[in-house]
Amino acid sequence: MSDVRLGIRENLAQFTLLVVVNAFVGAMVGMERSILSPMAEEEFHLAARTAMLSFIVVFGVTKALTNYLAGRLSDRFGRKHVLVGGWLVAAPVPFLLMWAPSWTWVLVANALLGVSQGLTWSTTVIMKIDLSGPQRRGLAMGLNEFAGYFAVAGSALATGFIAAHYGLRPEPFYLGVGFVVVGLALSAIVVRETRHHVAAEAKLQGELPPGGIPSQREVFWRTTLLDRELSSVSQAGLVNNLNDGMAWGLFPLFFAAADMSLAQIGMLAAIYPATQGIGQLFTGAWSDRVGRKWLIASGMWVQAVGIAVIVLSSGYAGFAAGAVLLGLGTAMVYPTLLAAIGDVAHPTWRASAVGVYRLWRDLGYAFGAILAGLTADALGLSAAMWVVAALTFASGVVVAVRMTETLRARVTPDLGLGYNGDRYRLSS
Repeated sequence: MSDVRLGIRENLAQFTLLVVVNAFVGAMVGMERSILSPMAEEEFHLAARTAMLSFIVVFGVTKALTNYLAGRLSDRFGRKHVLVGGWLVAAPVPFLLMWAPSWTWVLVANALLGVSQGLTWSTTVIMKIDLSGPQRRGLAMGLNEFAGYFAVAGSALATGFIAAHYGLRPEPFYLGVGFVVVGLALSAIVVRETRHHVAAEAKLQGELPPGGIPSQREVFWRTTLLDRELSSVSQAGLVNNLNDGMAWGLFPLFFAAADMSLAQIGMLAAIYPATQGIGQLFTGAWSDRVGRKWLIASGMWVQAVGIAVIVLSSGYAGFAAGAVLLGLGTAMVYPTLLAAIGDVAHPTWRASAVGVYRLWRDLGYAFGAILAGLTADALGLSAAMWVVAALTFASGVVVAVRMTETLRARVTPDLGLGYNGDRYRLSS
């Protein structure tokens, strides 16, 4: 007798464990957030914005491509194997960053970090969707993204503090060693496979989606262009990370040009992801009640306003206010986009659709870094930030015009399965 149950409460121990694991995944990115741009300028003497932002391009491209593969690999080999593999790839990253003799080593480290993030973060997203079932996807994604981005903020704040007191290298990257050790141990020893939950949900919805299971090619084009909802989600995700790539690379330089100290830059670098992380505790669950579309559209518009406030400010208070708005807007968007993918895609091809969405979303890092770097070199930091703000606002317009609501009315399934409130149960 096996008992497979869908729901956050029914899988609370494993769900909580995956939240903790994703916090360590986010912390790995956060350790770079406030110090890599200053390190490029001070230690490697890179003056051109495009050269300095090359580390974000490398990170974004490798993470995006790995996201796409992660969905396919997790369907084929299982979620846990992909998660553990991602942590193994991350193991050399802190050592490469603390000992790098040239900028090329930093780029190699960011390539490995991108691969690791694509495998680990994608897999924790997929596993939480597997466990939560159809009724609490927004809450599940809010908790996942809260953990990851709150950890980004905490790690950015901690490494900025350490760098201000002990220097840019090697001390800040000692934290990364600890993140890898704990994250790998939890993933390898305690995390359990979730593919059997997919089988349970697929039976709830019917064994096969209408027309059968689409090919990988069909999933790619549906999610990229052909399906109004999925493609709207993909472009919003791309632009969201486009502005995040700009923020990652240009905000520390913009703040430094305004005579902010390294400690203040670290604090400002932490405010945005911290606000995003805390906000997602509420926005994900909110989208389960009010729907996905207008949270996504309005969230993009709030992000655009936040960037504008930062550009128009000249001191710490204004920068902090803009960072809070940017974080709030991103909190409205991030978990809601993932929940919308889960609403539309059938369980049999959902992981692949998540992979395609995350491919385009994280290519936004590369596009944002290239666009912001070229514009900043040609026209200045403020001009680059204005361009990104305009693109972010336009993305919200696309969602408002093209996307229809994906949250469906809750229907009690009649498929021979027990149903109780927000819980599904399959016994065999």
